[in-house]
Amino acid sequence: MITTSFYPVILTEKVALSSTFYSTYFQFEKVYEADWYVSLRMTNGKVPYELALLDASHPTIPPVYQKRVQGLILNFEVDDVDSEYKRLILDEKLPLQLDIRNEEFGQRHFITSDPNGVLIDIIQIIPPSETESANYAEQVWLSNNDGEIE
Repeated sequence: MITTSFYPVILTEKVALSSTFYSTYFQFEKVYEADWYVSLRMTNGKVPYELALLDASHPTIPPVYQKRVQGLILNFEVDDVDSEYKRLILDEKLPLQLDIRNEEFGQRHFITSDPNGVLIDIIQIIPPSETESANYAEQVWLSNNDGEIE
């Protein structure tokens, strides 16, 4: 299979509200907008990222699946999780679902949520514990800003 794009589509009853949320707090730009579907793209990183929002009751969705999203976490890896915590939680007052903390498996992160209850995990890669480092195929926590292993 040759893939030309890959992105999550959030089934929601709040298409417009969700679009505003991701545009406001995560710098996504609207690529396509209808009352039932919004395609978003973020271009402020090394590669573009896409996210779509779809009215869960739209007829393109098989009837048995026409319900809002459940059990989804969107991970955003960032260079400075502490500044994002300040911006999103302390300044913007987004809901805090898990307070900022360091994990043995090599992450400093916190979790917020969108208007649909989708969890948003804001992550900075940090060195894992010695025990956890053995679980990695490569030492990603040593990469520099160019994405190359140091």
